Amino acid sequence: MHREAFKDILDRLARVEGHIRSIKEMVSQERECPDILIQIAAVRSALNQVGRIIMEEHIETCVVEAFKEGKEDKAIADLKEALRKFI
Repeated sequence: MHREAFKDILDRLARVEGHIRSIKEMVSQERECPDILIQIAAVRSALNQVGRIIMEEHIETCVVEAFKEGKEDKAIADLKEALRKFI
């Protein structure tokens, strides 16, 4: 994984962690359901972005390397499995 992507992923996950704590506080404070649902949607979106970055990094590094090594079939099978689980 590229160093910049690694840092970006960690930063994004730290923000997600903060959002999760905020949602927990909102629930304990019995805040309005729509407000909580908006925050949950924001967390989902943020996690999807993290997943997208990781998937791109996987393609750009692991898949490309596997093709160079002649391991295309395994790389494609692994990528399909990752996509199936992610989507």
